[in-house]
Amino acid sequence: MALLPLQQALDHILSVVPAPPTTESLPIVDCLGRVVGKPVTNQRDVPPFDNSAMDGYALRAADLPGTLRVSQRIPAGAPAMELEPGTAARIFTGALIPPGADTVVIQEDVAEADLATDRVTFMQPATQGQHIRLRGSDVPAGASVFDAGRVLQPQDLALAASTGTPVIDVYQRLKVAILSTGDELVAPGETPADWQIYNSNSVQLASQVQALGCEPVVLDTPGDNPEEIRNALQQAAAIADCIVTSGGVSVGEEDHVRGQIEALGSIDIWKLAIKPGKPVAFGRVLDCPIFGLPGNPVSSWVTFGLVVKPWLLAAQGALVPRHRRIRYRAAFNRPKPGAREEYLRVSLTEDMGAGLAGDQGSGVLSSVGRADGLAIIPVGEVVKAGDEVDVILISEFLSPSAAG
Repeated sequence: MALLPLQQALDHILSVVPAPPTTESLPIVDCLGRVVGKPVTNQRDVPPFDNSAMDGYALRAADLPGTLRVSQRIPAGAPAMELEPGTAARIFTGALIPPGADTVVIQEDVAEADLATDRVTFMQPATQGQHIRLRGSDVPAGASVFDAGRVLQPQDLALAASTGTPVIDVYQRLKVAILSTGDELVAPGETPADWQIYNSNSVQLASQVQALGCEPVVLDTPGDNPEEIRNALQQAAAIADCIVTSGGVSVGEEDHVRGQIEALGSIDIWKLAIKPGKPVAFGRVLDCPIFGLPGNPVSSWVTFGLVVKPWLLAAQGALVPRHRRIRYRAAFNRPKPGAREEYLRVSLTEDMGAGLAGDQGSGVLSSVGRADGLAIIPVGEVVKAGDEVDVILISEFLSPSAAG
């Protein structure tokens, strides 16, 4: 089977995404990472009244320059009287602008303040409307706060709270079964034999699934035994909306996952033209969608972000934006053209340089931890130090608000 370009694989994977789950109403404090199921509309102007953006004095711009009497004091959360002509009101950040005032002068711009006589002197004119936050200037009443499909982040929940929204209708969580295979794997905390390693894939896959607003279900690790793997896949299909496996989908004699997927269902995609991460399978097991990822931990991490994440977002009803690519100057050489699109772990500098973050082997997780981005080397291209390359920031690669 020929290697499939990533975009062609994604086009197919996203074309068979099921309808999103039903919605549920949750308090906004419980909505982090969840996907908006029904549009949210603002019921009240934000801000709800004209207010001061700074500590200072509310007045009429036409009265400046000059010396004005302070006729009232207005802290945040207090009512305000109409401003007497030819006077100023002492005002604080967030406080209501008194009727009749059209300007705020910050306290640092006051030439002189005589507290004994309640008089302040302003030597400079002021621009009408300065330092005033107008009613409805952030979100006017009746405006859309969120459309359906938005993955809610902390700043979104703050905005919802500012509009007085107590609950949001979000899509229900998808349940994702995580299954790492291999006789060599033991869980962290267990005592490994000399030939065994700790299972990092289940931890990182479950963490990424959880970050996307889904519910991970980590199953026990089956050994390299077809019957054990078959039983584990049957169990996963019975309890989950999607299965993600790691290991066992390549062509080795001990790679049994692919065969058991085909025995219980079908494989639509196998082998992608990317590095790391060539052996990637997508299909169905007992009518449950399944992604078979490589066993090498970096390959598993990269292919989850490139392939699984867009599907999980779309299956939850979320919009699937494309990763933003930023141009950096390579501080490395890649003299041999490759037959696969390559994703290199790079460290970024303030002067827009990108250097390799360490060993690029598919089993070297430490370079993932040191990396700030993934430099993309297209098929057939070579890179010399100083050439510009496209980079996806790690923060965007991991973010539920960017995928594809």
